[in-house]
Amino acid sequence: MKILVTGSGGREHALVKKLLQNPDVTKVYCAPGNGGTESEEGCENVPLTDPQDLADFAAANQIDMALPGSEDMLVAGIADRFKEKGIPVLGPHRAAALLEGSKCMAKDFMKKYGIKTAAYGNFTDYDEAREYLETAGFPIVLKADGLAAGKGVLICADLAEAVDALDTLMKGRAFGDAGDSIVIEEFLTGVEASILSFYDGKTIMPLLSAKDHKKILEGETGPNTGGMGVISPNPHVDERVMDLFNTEILEPTRRGLDKEGLNFAGVIFFGLMINEKGVYLLEYNLRMGDPETQAVLSLLDSDLLELIQASIEGRLDTVQPEWKSGSSCCVVIASGGYPGSYEKGKKITGIGSSQSDVFIAGAKLENGELYTSGGRVLNVVATGATLEEARRNCYADVSRISFENSVYRKDIGGPVLD
Repeated sequence: MKILVTGSGGREHALVKKLLQNPDVTKVYCAPGNGGTESEEGCENVPLTDPQDLADFAAANQIDMALPGSEDMLVAGIADRFKEKGIPVLGPHRAAALLEGSKCMAKDFMKKYGIKTAAYGNFTDYDEAREYLETAGFPIVLKADGLAAGKGVLICADLAEAVDALDTLMKGRAFGDAGDSIVIEEFLTGVEASILSFYDGKTIMPLLSAKDHKKILEGETGPNTGGMGVISPNPHVDERVMDLFNTEILEPTRRGLDKEGLNFAGVIFFGLMINEKGVYLLEYNLRMGDPETQAVLSLLDSDLLELIQASIEGRLDTVQPEWKSGSSCCVVIASGGYPGSYEKGKKITGIGSSQSDVFIAGAKLENGELYTSGGRVLNVVATGATLEEARRNCYADVSRISFENSVYRKDIGGPVLD
């Protein structure tokens, strides 16, 4: 079997490595891939990024299955292009992908189908949004409607901050067209959780829960990033939380997708907030999370390809994933300056001494050596019988890897370790 994975991050490296564990997989192509995917035996990087070019490549090379990784390609309709070529694909068609690509659409979908979420208003007019803020309670959240690489969410403590954020989004266009429309949303306190799930058009199958750490600095301070680390399972997601999630979020989501004709074979990522009032849905992603995927897959004891095939073939109700006991911890090592400007081309050393999995995100391979090429450079993922053991295993290997001006959070999953 030949599989095409699109994307270039740590998520894609983790997917490639997990897929290659199945003996039926003879070749994985990764487009465009990175230095990590290039290093995997059985994987070949393909320097393509255009959806139509990728669909043409899949058809010409008799690809058996396509796994689009990045949200921008899904919103651009890459899954539709694969289907036009007769290539089985794990990913939503363009209309469904807008549940991630448009926060306004997602919030309206949640409201229509009674999915528990924060109170909100959608705005396309700056003056109307400005007027709304005058009577709003604080803190409050402003979100760019479109894709903003996980950074288009601004939490504002008071009116002055909210007006500055509004100016940034709608006048300064810090996130381009993503700020043409915005969501102004009630600020929820509590504990965030991430639940990845497979969907086959009828059944939604949740995977293990996870807890992401979005801010660049310890203590959840500093600007938002694409994610600086993850633990799985999330200690706050107990049986009660899962019952509420299934009843008030997952099941109405399934009904809504069916009624709106948005059925597809793919992944639904639920971003949740847990507090004393219950479980709220913050957002949908319609693809595997990054770096959540790296942490969750490290605990998957089942064959990933089997779950993907069951999703594509509409038979998720016939399979059940098995999980390793214990916990996982994923720490992202980034380039100094991220999520702002940063230098590239720094040589990476110490990966060979790591006993944990190391997934490359922003690094390229040159003459057998890895050099930084992105903001989030790599992910170190370790497991353990307990979360504490997983954390200690992970940070022991993080300390063995280095490159000039590298940065990472020291509190993923708990307090700074001694």
